[in-house]
Amino acid sequence: MNLPSLKQRPRIAQIPSATSGSVRGKGLASGQLGLFAAVMIGISTIAPVYVLTSSLGPTVQAIGTQLPAIFIIGFIPMFLVALAYRELNADTPDSGTTFTWVSQAFGPALGWLGGWGLLAANIIVLSNLAGVAVDFFYLFLAQATGNPALAELADNNVINILTCLIFVGAAVFIACRGLSTTRLVQYILVGFQLLVLAWFAFGAFSKAANQPGHLAFDAAWFNPMHIDSFSAFAIGLSLSIFAFWGWDVCLTMTEETKNGEKTSGMAAALTAIGVLAIYLVGSIATVMFAGVGDTGLGLGNPENSANVFTSIATPVMGPFAILLSLAVLSSCAASLQSTMISPARSLLAIAHHGALPQKFTKINRFKSPAFATLIAGGVSAGFYALMRVVSNNVLNDTILALGMMICFYYGMTALACVWYFRRTALDSLRNFLLRLLAPLLGGIALVAVFIQTAIDSWDPAYGSGSEIFGVGLVFVIGVGIIALGALLLVGAAARRPAFFSGRSLPLRAPASTKQRP
Repeated sequence: MNLPSLKQRPRIAQIPSATSGSVRGKGLASGQLGLFAAVMIGISTIAPVYVLTSSLGPTVQAIGTQLPAIFIIGFIPMFLVALAYRELNADTPDSGTTFTWVSQAFGPALGWLGGWGLLAANIIVLSNLAGVAVDFFYLFLAQATGNPALAELADNNVINILTCLIFVGAAVFIACRGLSTTRLVQYILVGFQLLVLAWFAFGAFSKAANQPGHLAFDAAWFNPMHIDSFSAFAIGLSLSIFAFWGWDVCLTMTEETKNGEKTSGMAAALTAIGVLAIYLVGSIATVMFAGVGDTGLGLGNPENSANVFTSIATPVMGPFAILLSLAVLSSCAASLQSTMISPARSLLAIAHHGALPQKFTKINRFKSPAFATLIAGGVSAGFYALMRVVSNNVLNDTILALGMMICFYYGMTALACVWYFRRTALDSLRNFLLRLLAPLLGGIALVAVFIQTAIDSWDPAYGSGSEIFGVGLVFVIGVGIIALGALLLVGAAARRPAFFSGRSLPLRAPASTKQRP
């Protein structure tokens, strides 16, 4: 038997010394992605077709026709946070993103919790993506064969969970083969879903006037003041934030892109802006065609809320409705695969800096963190299986909980930017705007949404109505996962003294660039 060459064997990255300040050297291959590829992977991670079908229903139930308004309002804090990410990434490019930056700004304990929040959000969304992929896989089979009974297979928990495991396993396999394989897969899947979504939007606009329950376009849909209460606003904003979540994957690939932080920062901004345009067109087309009623095709109908495209695809696209089902399936598959990038590289960075076992730093011959990818995939599949058993509406509950997790770690990262750059924030107008004002406003907004959602979700009526000992399942998932991270922090602090004492990733703050007397 021929032994693999030393070059092919998995490598374990070394913990950087406290004095080196290095965040590189993790074994990842540099220069694999250009701007276009990074944007495509960013869009695929957000999965706009999947987001529209899974979030339009719950959002309409919370805020009615104000979908365009809430998407724009949700975009604002996300864009402000994106500016904070860009500043931090330019100063300290690292695939650990939130974990690394919060650790350097606020210390290892909060850095650990921030990294935990990021990982938890990714695990939740991976399970959610797999769930939607399962539903649309069997719907597609039913439409392709003309056998409606096949669509009902998704309701069988055993079949559903087994199919989910297969999808996750395929995503892990592709991710383990590195970003070059990922890039080729994403070109096909993202291109297809965007073309079909454009077809659907055109059909919805052209047929809306003849559809019962349709609504004529109204500029008032862009007015957030028409939302009834702050609680409803917070629900809608949390769902909107979920809709934009994923652009930061561009920054986890900084060490693998051409021109590093410059390319990844531009890719993140272009991804967020492009997705906003997609959401505005898609949401307006859907509201005009289906309306927001609670019966029939209305977006407020609870029977349609989990996946709105399942009910309106045929009226809009006729015999080509199968393409929309296939587009949602491809959107989920693309995002399921590309979303693996973020937790895997986050785990790699966390271990690289000494806060996790060194097994997570193993790099395979494709220059991919294979062990970290396998763990991320396995945990997400297990989480989905558990949620499938305990939740009445696994998709809705996980989306609402995911919004909380996103607000938690994005808000923490934005505030870390303010503190990290405190010595340079007043050196220029640019620094004041990008290193202080923008991240401060974005961070405060996300923290406020997190607190309001936590308060509201204590009630089991928030979400599917599922509860554990009288406490709403959404609260248990969102706040419970953060509390679990705090408990694990105690054990990690005892086992990883180099990190938690600040030796492997010390506190840092850039010196002021002003000339001082």
